[in-house]
Amino acid sequence: MNFIVLGAGAVGCYVGGRLAAAGETVTFVGRPRSIDALATAGLHVTDLDGFDARVAPAALRLATSLEQSFDALGTLGPVAGKAPVLLLCVKGGGTDAAAREIQAAYPGGITVLSLQNGVDNAQRISAVAPRLQVIAGMVPYNVVQREPGQVHRASSGRLRIGAHGASAAIAGVLCAAGLATEVSNDMRAVQWGKLLLNLNNPINALSDLPLRAQLMQRDYRLVLAALQLEALVALRAAGVAPAQIATLPAQILPKVLRLPDWLFRRVAARMLRIDASARSSMWDDLQQGRSTEIDDLCGAVLRLALAHGTSAPCNQAITGLVATHQKGRRWSGAELRQALGL
Repeated sequence: MNFIVLGAGAVGCYVGGRLAAAGETVTFVGRPRSIDALATAGLHVTDLDGFDARVAPAALRLATSLEQSFDALGTLGPVAGKAPVLLLCVKGGGTDAAAREIQAAYPGGITVLSLQNGVDNAQRISAVAPRLQVIAGMVPYNVVQREPGQVHRASSGRLRIGAHGASAAIAGVLCAAGLATEVSNDMRAVQWGKLLLNLNNPINALSDLPLRAQLMQRDYRLVLAALQLEALVALRAAGVAPAQIATLPAQILPKVLRLPDWLFRRVAARMLRIDASARSSMWDDLQQGRSTEIDDLCGAVLRLALAHGTSAPCNQAITGLVATHQKGRRWSGAELRQALGL
């Protein structure tokens, strides 16, 4: 099966790297700085379960645009007589532009699997590029880029992809490459279940701590519990039951997060199986001065609450803190609680 990874960041390089290491045809399309790093160092893919594989630079198919990938490689889509599956791994803010680029490159349409954070990317792709066959996806784990060309899966979980004519075949290839994958008939529930967990991303970014160290402090967990409770109230009003993505049901996560540290360590032991170096992608964005996905996370909660007559003041407040964040500022859990009125 041919794959194109559009968005050669941490998640794109991990998923694409596992596929390439398994012998699948994969082309990575990304920004020049990302592609240049891969061209120099190759791709080194590892995970917390001990997987370790390297793909040499000469074995990588690399391009900075879909158009360039045709010109430089001549191995994709119509040229090969076999339409690829495109794995969309750009941040939510780039979804519309990516959808237009894909449809321009494939005016007849191809299959696009969205492996993005947020709950509405698949719908946005279809609205902008209606000829594309779009499958919603959910990546449950944290992936960190330790150095140029090296990505590491730092937590666990199974990929979920929506039910579609091509889903079973795609899931089979992903599983064969070591990427455990399930096909789901209710991706809305799955994506909201993941978003509840992703509400920790801005907290982690503002804390400037590794994920595990941050989650071990109750003040930070109280902030996360408040964000999740607002989302759960809005979801109930919308008639959405979020799927269980973590080791605990979504509805009881806020209660567990509020436990004392000593008890949380015991109850959430499996949840805390995270590599010590793991941080949220939003932390990396803030450190690099890039735009964040806060609108796809807390913003989605705010929009859902507004649409269904509930409120989400804590999600609104954390959105403001991320938007006005100054590099070098580290928020303690107590400071975040005070800023959110908790």
